[in-house]
Amino acid sequence: VQLQASGGGLVQAGDSLRLSCAASGRSLSGYSMGWFRQAPGKEREFVAAIRRYGDSTYYKDSVKGRFTISRDNAKNTVYLQMNTLKSEDTAVYYCAAGVQEGTLRNEKMYDTWGQGTQVTVSS
Repeated sequence: VQLQASGGGLVQAGDSLRLSCAASGRSLSGYSMGWFRQAPGKEREFVAAIRRYGDSTYYKDSVKGRFTISRDNAKNTVYLQMNTLKSEDTAVYYCAAGVQEGTLRNEKMYDTWGQGTQVTVSS
């Protein structure tokens, strides 16, 4: 499977963005999907994930209640709806797909990564 992330941009604090991760090559329905981000000078960190077969979702504490991960299997796309954005959300966001069982907060659970999309939130 190949992943293409899009939807990033420059917004003001309090605004919303929706990131998309479109898959090609295989159906995403059999994959757990995750969103990670990397801010300048920092390590890549977990943001949100949705498990395959059941669609359980998981979030980084600081984005709970503001971000929502979802999937549309018909469109073979996973989304990250980001509301009430803060300056600390500024980062390059990456989507990832995996079939391993285990904690989806660990990036080692993912086998395939998309290119990043830049999100910049001005305060």
